[in-house]
Amino acid sequence: MLRGLYTAAAGMITEQRRHDTATQNIVNMNTTGYKQVNSVNRSFPEMLITLTSGDANLPTKRLGRLNSGVFAEESLSMNVQGALMETKRNSDFAVSSNINVDDPQTFEPIPFDASGKFVGADGTVIYKPQAYFTVRDAGGNTRYTRDGHFEVNGTGQLLTSTGSQVMDMDGQPIVLTGSVEQFKVDEAGRLVNAVTGAPTDVRLGISIIDQPNQLVRQGDGNYSLNEENGATARMMGAADVVQIHQGYLEGSNVDASQATVDMNAAFRAYEANQKVIQFYDRSLDKAVNEVGRV
Repeated sequence: MLRGLYTAAAGMITEQRRHDTATQNIVNMNTTGYKQVNSVNRSFPEMLITLTSGDANLPTKRLGRLNSGVFAEESLSMNVQGALMETKRNSDFAVSSNINVDDPQTFEPIPFDASGKFVGADGTVIYKPQAYFTVRDAGGNTRYTRDGHFEVNGTGQLLTSTGSQVMDMDGQPIVLTGSVEQFKVDEAGRLVNAVTGAPTDVRLGISIIDQPNQLVRQGDGNYSLNEENGATARMMGAADVVQIHQGYLEGSNVDASQATVDMNAAFRAYEANQKVIQFYDRSLDKAVNEVGRV
């Protein structure tokens, strides 16, 4: 009986986390550059239950298998392109990319699915590389973001909405010499001379993350690189298909309908596990207070 309590309790904890994840997606539907998070659940290993008599000469009787519940294994970000929204602000930017990766066996471009993931025949999982703006926070740490809602301070520094410095391709903060109205950037991310209209040598620092699923959320639209899990970052190269859109912002890629369905499903599953625990509680109450008294 107690095994059932543990299984139902594990289900409640898992569904609570799943509900929190769906709620987080709904809350951030209008957050610039936000990437939807999906909760991945896994079941604990099954146990084989047998009945033994304590006599080594008597055979054991197999009762069957018992599942000991589920747990929320991880939360995976959907690192795919969100819709572009025009703002007509010179300091607003959106980045879009379509970076192909060749299969090491066939040397053909890998056919990633809608979530940007590919599972090979041998079970190897490969994620599609994504492009991010490179920024530096107040602590001097390098961060990555898709939130291109930038501002220009009094000294001409280009800053994110959270105050981080926007870096160029050389890892230096971008400082504007003219007014924001004259601030122009071409599709390759190069700053354009306000007088001649020619591209300059200064470019927005666009980093290519080869394993975007390994990025760690910092809670302010910025991500840090988890190098311990094999994630790598490199500056955008000539072969990378990346485009910068000035006067645009990338919207959230949250599917509102799916997020609502997930939230309601998690709530109902939580209630079902709660009913199971209440049933076991009543059964234990009778076993202790009624049957035990007899």
